[in-house]
Amino acid sequence: MISPPHFNNIIKKSDRNSPRISLFLYPMRNIIFTILLLAPAYYASAQKLSGIDSLLQQLPAAKEDSNKAKLLIRIANLYGEHDIKNSEKYCVLANNLSRKINYPEGMLHSYAGWSDALKSEGLYDSCLAVNLESVAYSRKINNQLYLGYSLYNAGISYIKLGQYENAIGAIEESRAIFERLKDKVIEGNIYNFLQVLATNMHQYRKAVGYGLKAIEILQTGNDSETLCQSYNNLGLSYIYVQSYDSAKYYLGKGYEIAQASNIELVKTTYNINHGLIALRLQTPDSLRYYAQNALELSHKNGMHEYESLALYGLASAYLSKKDYAAAKLYADSCKQLADRYNLQQAKPLLYTLLSNYYFAVQNTRLGDYYSQQQELLKDSILNESITKNTIDIEKKYETQRKDDQIRLQQSRLKQQAILNYFLIASAIGLAIISMLSYRNYKSRQKLQQTKIEELERERQLSATEAVLKGEEQERTRLAKELHDGLGGMLSGIKYSFINMKETLPPENTQAFERNLDMLDTSIREMRRVAHNLMPEILIKYGLNAALKEFCNEISRSGVIAIVYQPMGLEKENIDQSTSLAVYRIVQELVHNVIKHAAAKTVLVQIHASPQDGILSVTVEDDGKGFTPATLDNRSGIGWINIQNRIDLLKGRVDISSAPGGGTSVLVEIDIK
Repeated sequence: MISPPHFNNIIKKSDRNSPRISLFLYPMRNIIFTILLLAPAYYASAQKLSGIDSLLQQLPAAKEDSNKAKLLIRIANLYGEHDIKNSEKYCVLANNLSRKINYPEGMLHSYAGWSDALKSEGLYDSCLAVNLESVAYSRKINNQLYLGYSLYNAGISYIKLGQYENAIGAIEESRAIFERLKDKVIEGNIYNFLQVLATNMHQYRKAVGYGLKAIEILQTGNDSETLCQSYNNLGLSYIYVQSYDSAKYYLGKGYEIAQASNIELVKTTYNINHGLIALRLQTPDSLRYYAQNALELSHKNGMHEYESLALYGLASAYLSKKDYAAAKLYADSCKQLADRYNLQQAKPLLYTLLSNYYFAVQNTRLGDYYSQQQELLKDSILNESITKNTIDIEKKYETQRKDDQIRLQQSRLKQQAILNYFLIASAIGLAIISMLSYRNYKSRQKLQQTKIEELERERQLSATEAVLKGEEQERTRLAKELHDGLGGMLSGIKYSFINMKETLPPENTQAFERNLDMLDTSIREMRRVAHNLMPEILIKYGLNAALKEFCNEISRSGVIAIVYQPMGLEKENIDQSTSLAVYRIVQELVHNVIKHAAAKTVLVQIHASPQDGILSVTVEDDGKGFTPATLDNRSGIGWINIQNRIDLLKGRVDISSAPGGGTSVLVEIDIK
């Protein structure tokens, strides 16, 4: 089912006593927020770009007072339209000067411009930090108006970073402030924004409540554009809760205002949303009507995301009416548009549509192909998101935590040393007391040093873990590119060859079949490499299924005979990070047997013991063996990777081997 894009309003407030906030919200599931918090209108609204030079000439002679702070803010605001770096520079200067002379208004306005410059540069972490500084300062001086604006912008910065819970907390507090200040325009806009945020978090009933509150407030004012967009958002919220009559009513109310004010975006999304209703109610004629209107409006205004959804709607309508030629025409147009503008949101819908189309025209091979592409795209997006978020969060917070602990221990050690030296100097005449104090000092110093060394080891393990996770992320990316890129290309070539087969002369048929077999072999090899880089079966079905498939694949290749024996693993729930590490350990050990042991058979045995809380992994071969002590001098990356993963899992390894006597490697991991 298509989830049409919807948008939020643009909030504008520019009286002479308040900053101005702007919020833009684009298609659902790929939300982009842009915030703009400027100084009061009298600072920069009347200035022209040509006035920057004259303002700069005034700076050298300006005194270090509030007038110079205002001058710096005016310059920053003028630069903000075309030179972000200079805008940020003068905002920082204004902030430093305002802090120095204790000028609250200059502090708040410079925070606003500084935040906007960082946002424009895509530095969302820094933007959030500046907004939080503004929040803290507004609380300190007890300025409720600026606190409301600062919280609002901090909330939007949280959304930029995907921290929705923090965003809701900040924006709800902002809403409460503007409610107390009786600022209906901003309060209505905030409720409308909360509706959009709740919809994005799939809290559709809550979104309806926010939308009704936004309309109730905005109807008392004169902000027709925001009211129009609030109607449109509320109509979409009702679609998600399957109240289609209510959805049509509110979409119609918004459309009336959009028609009167000629708001093209609302008129476009009105048709997109009505198309969604028609799609859900399976009325293809109605879907075709609204999708055609949306296509004309979006194409005229260059709204490519909406244009792709309109093309999808038309293709779906014609497919429902079994007009396969028209359906294929619009589907191809949608694919060209999505590829041209990299519209990732449209691709899952498009793959599903193409799969349905090819099944409908009895081409099951291409139907299966596009169905698989849709699943792979969904899985790859999920895996990339999980991997990236996990690595970013762990690197950021774990490293910071370890560094803070090390600094704390070093500080304590230094303080203890000073105290002990003082005690020794004070007790110079008492030999026994001096000796005891010195021994006590050495003991404490050794204890603190031991703690520091332990923390250093933990930090090294954290760094190693981040490297290994980065390696897995790169494996995932390479596997995706191999499968989605090269795999799709080879499959397309094979499909083209098959279509050419009927046109070949008989004498070329045998050579053609031989080349086709070689192409099949290449596709299988590519898939094998992609699977080794990131085993999809591990993510979907767990460690036991992945190891079984890995061993079966080695056996089928004929390189070596391999026996896989799981015990108690089927009922044991092992977390994904541990499963992946164990899989890599087994994979590396088996590859080492193949490369170095000259063995005929290898046994892979894995035993999960819930009572003991231990997972035991044994890899044993009948090869030529070696002296385990030689591993201490080995520099190969394979054994280093095995040892690093075992250390990260806080596991133990035991190697039993002798020249000519084969090798047995036992790894034990705690899984409590």
